Amino acid sequence: MNSQLSTLNSQLKVSIVGGSGYVGGELLRLLLAHPNVEVRQVTSERRAGQYIYSTHPNLRGATDLQYTTQETLEPCDLLFLALPHGSAAKNIERFAALAPRIVDCSADFRLSDPDEYARWYGGPHPNPEFLSQFVYGLPEINREQLREARFVSGVGCNATATNLALLALARAGVLDPSRDIIAEIKVGSSEGGAEATDASHHAERSGVVRSFAPVGHRHTAEVRAVLGIENVHLSITSVEMVRGALATCHGFLREPLAERDLWKIFRGTYGNEPFVRIVHDRQGLHRHPEPKILAGSNFADVGWALDDNTGRIVTFCAIDNLMKGAAGTAVQCMNLMCGFDERTGLGFFGLHPA
Repeated sequence: MNSQLSTLNSQLKVSIVGGSGYVGGELLRLLLAHPNVEVRQVTSERRAGQYIYSTHPNLRGATDLQYTTQETLEPCDLLFLALPHGSAAKNIERFAALAPRIVDCSADFRLSDPDEYARWYGGPHPNPEFLSQFVYGLPEINREQLREARFVSGVGCNATATNLALLALARAGVLDPSRDIIAEIKVGSSEGGAEATDASHHAERSGVVRSFAPVGHRHTAEVRAVLGIENVHLSITSVEMVRGALATCHGFLREPLAERDLWKIFRGTYGNEPFVRIVHDRQGLHRHPEPKILAGSNFADVGWALDDNTGRIVTFCAIDNLMKGAAGTAVQCMNLMCGFDERTGLGFFGLHPA
């Protein structure tokens, strides 16, 4: 049990800053059903005074909470930040004064190196002294650190899919370091957030297979930091779905490996992970990971395909970008930080057909 917490026999009081977006809505959906949590306040500057279900109609009847403003926030046990990039960093001192624990779902504290932050985000960090205080919030990487953490950063959805696709091979040291690793991530429209843009207009978005970040995507920095591999390159493509991300990663092995060796590597990394499933079947429609069947769940499905003739290995990871790529992992981190069972409130398996 986390020695910092004495809430196992009482409700953890949490609030959400920026609750009207897609990630905020998923946080609410999960937290309202969490047996150990009481949601106290949810902010939205534009929608203050409106009921939660005005933006999250799936929550009609689940809560009578109304949006408040940040100015009216009261102290709580844990604060979730679901704000646009840059907002959390500018106000982190005020938020830290309101809660002893914070989970930030934005990109503001994912990189611990201020120089790397400036390189990838186009300017200096507003509060660089806080960067080293945040633990990167991917439990499969930092589980033990999260148990003792006060501040936890969010995870990039594209980075999460790529990291989990490559983690087993990276830890085993079987990838050829002289060859580049290319990660192609296909993503749904919800990755763009709840605010409408030219790119999200139905006539422009429907039916697309559109490469929108073939090089230079910011999540590349997270992947390189987590895996410790500099020659990983991300390419992001929008496809016709609302939720989901599928990372397809191409690399080369140092030396030939048999299927049984790869099974051992993947089971060694993920055999005891509560939310990572190995999907590698010889036949069938779902022999490789598929994001559609993960909608609404916190699971990540990983798999691989091996070309024995060339040593090329293709690894996959499918997730719901709003869940394992954002809100679900945030709640998983909260559970670890607060001494709850890591799986609490996250048992939904997804739908099929969907």
